[in-house]
Amino acid sequence: MSNKIIKLKPGKEESLLRHHPWVFSGAIASLPKEIEEGEEVTVTDSKGNVLGTGHYQIGSITVRILEFGTDRLSEDFFERRLRSAFALRRSLGLIREDNTCFRLVHGEGDFLPGLVVDVYGDTAVVQAHSPGMHFARRKVADALTLIPDARIRNVYYKSETTLPYKAHLDPENEYLIGSYDGNIALENGLQFNIDWLKGQKTGFFVDQRENRALLEKFAKGRKVLNMFCYTGGFSVYAMRGGALSVDSVDSSSKAVALTDANIDLNFPGDPRHHTHDTDAFKFLSDMKKDEYDLIILDPPAFAKHRSAIKNGLIGYRKLNGKAFEKIKPGGILFTFSCSQAITKEMFRLAVFSAAAKSGRRVRILHQLTQPADHPVDISHPEGEYLKGLVLYVE
Repeated sequence: MSNKIIKLKPGKEESLLRHHPWVFSGAIASLPKEIEEGEEVTVTDSKGNVLGTGHYQIGSITVRILEFGTDRLSEDFFERRLRSAFALRRSLGLIREDNTCFRLVHGEGDFLPGLVVDVYGDTAVVQAHSPGMHFARRKVADALTLIPDARIRNVYYKSETTLPYKAHLDPENEYLIGSYDGNIALENGLQFNIDWLKGQKTGFFVDQRENRALLEKFAKGRKVLNMFCYTGGFSVYAMRGGALSVDSVDSSSKAVALTDANIDLNFPGDPRHHTHDTDAFKFLSDMKKDEYDLIILDPPAFAKHRSAIKNGLIGYRKLNGKAFEKIKPGGILFTFSCSQAITKEMFRLAVFSAAAKSGRRVRILHQLTQPADHPVDISHPEGEYLKGLVLYVE
């Protein structure tokens, strides 16, 4: 049976010809009757020429194109895409005995819009961000276990909070294949408890792996403050890097407990580390000046949507301003934004404004982004979301 056809208005095919994978509602001339959320559809230009096949959904992004130039997905579509994604990670040297966690699928960056897959040892955690991927979840799970050399035995589906609420899908977090058989994974030789059952995202922020490794090189002999610590990733790397002391702060008592567990896994009984279950802004306001000479600011997204950009930028200015005010002269500041709605330029301007207001002389040592297992499709620059700066503060 052939797919239902969505026809575009004249001239609206240009972005698809450049292989941008999103079809916006304003570009559509006509929709078929009785079309269902998540259904596989074929998109044509105004003359009926086939542009590609994708998943339909209600909203401003109406179709996410999965394959260009075809009117139907092949039976082995997910197997091919997942094998290709795995081959890239292997070529990057990410699949090693001392590194068993990585992102296998990064949505549009792996030509699978609406899908995220993180691997922790022999468990793959799957997140759908579109109804189409929700309905394809069992095909994805089966294809994951068929990747040669991937050794994936368990597939956990975790999409209760990532699917559009208007779709009324009521997804359940569940094992699609296998079951729970331990949750410790290795990242660059360090052990981490990964809480994919109840933790944020897929259980761990694998996108900060390279930035954590860079922080390790700066940590020796420094007093480190890790704000918004969550799993304590930066703290564990700082400890291995030879920090004099590490303080980890998070408003979530569960996050603080997870940080303590991860420190104990790698440095049992080490007196250099302390956790603080408190609000980040309060901690920064109350702490002594010149107490820390290495501070990490890795907050949750301050602006998840365009409507929140203004308030988000105020938050970044305020947060970085406090750090500039309190950090010891000669200190290093790692500062990040994971807000997709805030551009690299916006974030940098917010940090620069905070630096100017503080009166401190600040130099950029590194400009950071997401790692190679979070690739950005060159036709879809919106896929770049993580922004970071390493700053030297006089």
